[in-house]
Amino acid sequence: MSGYPPEVRKLIQVVEDTRRDRLKAPAPRKLTLEERENLVKAWHPDYKPDLKRPLRIGVSKGQVVYSVIADILESWPIVKPGDVDLINVDYDADVLIIGSGGAGLAAAWWAVRSGLDPSRIIIATKLRLGDSNTIKYQSGTQAATGPDDNPIIHFLDTIAGAHFTNNPKLVKVLVEEAPFIIKWLEDLGVRWSRVGDDLERLPGGGATRARLHCSGDYTGLEVMRVLKDEVRSLGVQILEFHPAVELLTNPSTGGVSGAILYNLDTKEYKIARSKVVVLATGGLGRLHIAGFPTTNHYGATGDGLVLAYRVGAGLVDLDTLQYHPTGVAWPEAILGELIPEKTRSIGGQLVNVKGERFIYELEPRDVVASAIIRECIEGRGVLTPTGTCGVWLDTPLIEVLKGPGTIKREIPALYRMFMRHGIDITQEPILTYPTLHYQNGGVLIDEWTHVLRPSGEAIPGLLAAGEVTGGIHGRNRLVGNSTADIFVFGRRAGIEAARLARETTSLEISLKHLESFIAELKSIGVPEKRRAPILLPDYRGKAVLKRIIEL
Repeated sequence: MSGYPPEVRKLIQVVEDTRRDRLKAPAPRKLTLEERENLVKAWHPDYKPDLKRPLRIGVSKGQVVYSVIADILESWPIVKPGDVDLINVDYDADVLIIGSGGAGLAAAWWAVRSGLDPSRIIIATKLRLGDSNTIKYQSGTQAATGPDDNPIIHFLDTIAGAHFTNNPKLVKVLVEEAPFIIKWLEDLGVRWSRVGDDLERLPGGGATRARLHCSGDYTGLEVMRVLKDEVRSLGVQILEFHPAVELLTNPSTGGVSGAILYNLDTKEYKIARSKVVVLATGGLGRLHIAGFPTTNHYGATGDGLVLAYRVGAGLVDLDTLQYHPTGVAWPEAILGELIPEKTRSIGGQLVNVKGERFIYELEPRDVVASAIIRECIEGRGVLTPTGTCGVWLDTPLIEVLKGPGTIKREIPALYRMFMRHGIDITQEPILTYPTLHYQNGGVLIDEWTHVLRPSGEAIPGLLAAGEVTGGIHGRNRLVGNSTADIFVFGRRAGIEAARLARETTSLEISLKHLESFIAELKSIGVPEKRRAPILLPDYRGKAVLKRIIEL
């Protein structure tokens, strides 16, 4: 029995009836840069001004960001000066890493490799070790390892895909060091998919070369399997269920000297003093901005942005987010879960309710997402009984193009996810709609991951890597660049943290930075009940998500 309701299931016949003609017809042409720009400006949520507002306080006052992000940045701290005893330090470290996704674990590994005593490194993570967006990544990691490819081409693809809004210095580091990261992970034990003796390389949206390296569609699980084992075996201190609620600052230098952690089990605050802090807290999908569902893990609530902003970090591109073009639109139980780009790169076609292809499937993500939104709002989408809307992703076509068994071999996780809900994607297409996927912008960093003030001055003792940062991907990220990012810059953060720790001798800790911040909150009348970081989303008794057809 199909998992689609009868009124939706009968529309599948249109997809099947048009499949033969679509196979014969040429693919939709690639759009020009001007056409891409026009499509995105007309339909993408980033261009809905009612979703945004200027920041009213802080070092980036006046900068326009999504209103939901502004609200958490303009929130009262969970802990105010005087609330917690800072005399008795619970943990003393050379390096405190906040977060245990790919960036955090890479930073820990490379800090040890750079000569630090692993017992002097702490990983404080909100949930369990490795619970992160990294563990969910499927499509792969971009790196120019092929004979027809090189970092210059990867650089140009990345810059063009972001509409020329990236920081080119950061992109240069990304593309030059990504091939090394593939080799490093393989040497550690990651089993990349191969074709014979060579690495498999798949095409991705916006890329002019096939450079996606994957492990089936369980890539994140495979990479994190290896990295978690590595970090545990090194003897790094791991504090699970210990999110950071505030950074500590050195009143003498204005730098960062640790963090206040919150033990979710015992409900106690813990003081962690550290020579260097690495923010690797990930993204914010669980804020459900613009009412979208999300692919993100349960702890992705933008904590790092809040902590960094209060100590003076600059921000960039937080008026833009990535809505992955292909999230699950049905069944409701898995609404918003990721349908990886690999599904399109191996032959899946996007088809509207009339059975028409309406976009080249491997355009940059914001372009494809905008095209899908357009089809639904203009009435060419498929409406479900619960009010969500989507278009078809013709997955059975993959089996026609690549041969029977391709789906189970290449995207087994996706196959199993849908089978649990009665949909066999080798026989029936997928109903899809964009889903909130990635935080394009974030805190300002330089090439060695120092967190910067808006002036460009580094905040002493504070580094950041991964999705919490901005500038690398500009206003639109290409598939596989985020996972190159977390390992390239996670590595750099670990190496730099080790260097800085060796140069730092004495530490003072305080919450002095909050005094002026709280004064600003009072000046604009922010109610004290509005506090951040949020730590975990609360879904109890709330209609969190809008029906996506309304957008």
